[in-house]
Amino acid sequence: MEIQLWREILNPYELAVKEVMTKFNHLIKEHRDRGLYSPIEQVEGRVKTISSILEKCQKKKIDLEDIEERISDLAGVRVICQFVEDIDKVVEIIRNRKDMEIKQERDYIREMKSSGYRSYHMIIYYTVDTLDGPKRLQVEIQIRTMAMNFWATVEHSLQYKYKRNIPDHIRERLLNAADAIIVLDNEMSSVRSEIMDAQISFQIQANIVADILNNIQNLYKVANKREILKIQDEFYRIYAMNDIDQLERFDKQLDMIAEGYRAQTLAMED
Repeated sequence: MEIQLWREILNPYELAVKEVMTKFNHLIKEHRDRGLYSPIEQVEGRVKTISSILEKCQKKKIDLEDIEERISDLAGVRVICQFVEDIDKVVEIIRNRKDMEIKQERDYIREMKSSGYRSYHMIIYYTVDTLDGPKRLQVEIQIRTMAMNFWATVEHSLQYKYKRNIPDHIRERLLNAADAIIVLDNEMSSVRSEIMDAQISFQIQANIVADILNNIQNLYKVANKREILKIQDEFYRIYAMNDIDQLERFDKQLDMIAEGYRAQTLAMED
């Protein structure tokens, strides 16, 4: 197959990966902007390399003309969560989306592979707009915890190094590590509520501070410099107290001050 034809085939898949990643990252932002815990911690994506496609075609005896139909992971997106419980929530989010049609689901968390691999796989149909019109593509979505992702990344590297023939003594250690990952995920789940509370509090504080700083920056354009310096000093004093309630009260007061200046400016323009 000509190189140019490979580009024509894979370009829409690159677009699909970018769009799906953007949508998941926007979900993270929406949760955090509202001071909510996000079940998605991080998103990664890739389009399969030509060499990997050729290797898979050779292994599974797939004709090059059939790769888009028979290879479901030309486009791959990985959704990484903090906790095992978050995985089911992400799966439910995907099931409820109108722009992602589910073709297949495989749960390698409840039914772990013999290698020790754990992850939740979904094959979806996703439509992108190209110069030739809409194109419906298959995209594989892998959903796993950070711990599972660490194990899978190491195992994948070893598979590549040993040409998928990992020595028995290393394979045994990988299985032991997989067991340790299960223990780690279970331990993290046991303190999940405390971690979530801490992260939500941090995000709420970050949102309040961002709003305060934005107001102060806007006041520089209209207010007296001496007054702004007083506001800044008050902000630093309250921030040092590490009290979200006090910070929230100061934010509301500052909103009223900023609104007053805006109203004054509008009156002068009239």
